[in-house]
Formats: sequence, C-alpha cells, structure tokens
Amino acid sequence: MLLGVLFFALNDTMGKWLLGTYAVGQLMLVRSISGLCVMAPAIHRVGLSGFRDAPRPGLQLVRAGFSTLEASLFFWGVSTLPLAEVMTYYMAGPIYVTALSPLLLGERVGWRRWAAIGVGFCGVALALHPSPGSLSVGAVCALAGSFFYALFLITTRKLAAVPGTVLMTGQLVSSLIFGAVLVLAYGWTSTGPTDFALMLLLGVGSLLGNLCVNQSLRLAPATTVVPYQYTLILWGMLFGYMFFGEMIGPLTIAGAGIIFASGLFIFLREQQLGRRSKARDVPTEPAIAKLHDLD
Repeated sequence: MLLGVLFFALNDTMGKWLLGTYAVGQLMLVRSISGLCVMAPAIHRVGLSGFRDAPRPGLQLVRAGFSTLEASLFFWGVSTLPLAEVMTYYMAGPIYVTALSPLLLGERVGWRRWAAIGVGFCGVALALHPSPGSLSVGAVCALAGSFFYALFLITTRKLAAVPGTVLMTGQLVSSLIFGAVLVLAYGWTSTGPTDFALMLLLGVGSLLGNLCVNQSLRLAPATTVVPYQYTLILWGMLFGYMFFGEMIGPLTIAGAGIIFASGLFIFLREQQLGRRSKARDVPTEPAIAKLHDLD
C-alpha cells in the first residue's frame, strides 16, 4: 500500500510539474495512450467477447466519465493550488461515498457514521481557509473533482462483477477521447523528449500504483493496509515543498487531520458492521453438524 501511494504521489507531482508548460488535455491524451500500451497484453487476453459480454455497459460508460472528470479536475486543481491541499480534498472522497450511499446504493448509515461525515465536512471547510476569497477556481475544481471521485467509487462498487481489465480499459479510452477533444480545441504544445517521456510515465505510474494497492489488499486485511492511503497527504507536503516550494498553512493541516480521523473512523466502523453481518450469517452448531453428517 505504501509503495502504491508513493507511485500516486510521484505521478501527481510529475503532472503538476508538466502543467507549468502543457495543458491538461495534452497530459490526459498522452498518459491514456501510454496506459493502453502497457495494458495491451491484458486487453488481448480478455478479447473482444470479454468486453462485449461484460454486464451493465451503460453504467460502465458513466463510471468511465466520472473517472475522466475527477482526473481532469485534479490536474486543473493542482495547476493553481498546492499539491498537498488538493490531495487533502481528494482524501475526503470516501466520506462523500458514505454520505451518498443511502441514496445511490440503498445502504443504511447509522448515526455514528453520520456524525463522522459531519466532522469530515467540517475538516474540508477548514482546509478551504474560510475567507471571502478562499473559493478560488482551483479550489472549486479540487472540490468538484473529489465529488466525482466519490461517484467513481460508488459506480465501481456497483460494477464489482465486471473484470478489472474491462473497467480500466474503459477509463483509459474515455480519458483519451476527452484529452483528444481538448487538444483539438486548444492545440498541441510541442514537447521535448524528456517532457514527453514524463507524460508517458504518468500512465505507467498510475497503473503501477493501482497494481500495488490491489496486491496489498490481497496480501493483508483491508483494516491493516487501507489507513496507509492517508500518507498521500504527507507525500504531497514533502514533494510540494521539494519541487515547488509550497508551504501549506496550519488550517489545511488541521483540516487534513480531521478528514483523516473521520475517514478512518467511517472505514473501521464499516469493517466492524461487515464482520457482525457475516457472523449472523454463520450457521449454528446443529446446522454445521448436519452438514458434516452429509460428508
């Protein structure tokens, strides 16, 4: 998990660096091409029938759109705001997921999690540095991006039966089309070999990050590894200072701490409720005995 989060942080740092010269559309286009090239063997194994027969194609398209919007809005956000500040807003995404679950997933949310959601929103408000001029274009992009990130997570839950290769390919194709439209509308800025290589690495870094996170969830319980995702904010602070001379204020740090505590509480509470639900579904001893009698 820590390695995966580091890949994401390095990826975001490269993106912010490149945005000093190039437009968001250009980055989206090149990184999508790179990602599709890396995934080509997996795409070949799935085959055309795997994509054609995948369930809920309409919702897959919606999910791909949410993924494209959240990534684009992240890049627009970091082009004007400190890296760690935008990451702080995105770490609130799982809190939004819980808040939207009753409406979009039909899940019941108890008072403890609603209280944690309220506290988390207070953390987001605090990180915004409440003032008349605090809601800048960059802040609006970051907040909107974190909301679309939450919708992306929710649609991913609904598409659990769809193979990961199919979902990831849909994301990349959507980003490629969106990037191509932006490049056609606003033009292409010529790149040197170093910058073009960094753009290609954006796609590779994103896939490596996802691979590491998925592997961590296979090797250890979610309760052990998921809390480490919040180290992304620490990496954002470090890389923001090292490469861009960014210093975030105490309000942002306090807001990040509140978001971390709220998100961690919600996650642990959901894990606890999940274990209780599984325990209720376990057969009683007599039932187990009957099953053994049939062996």
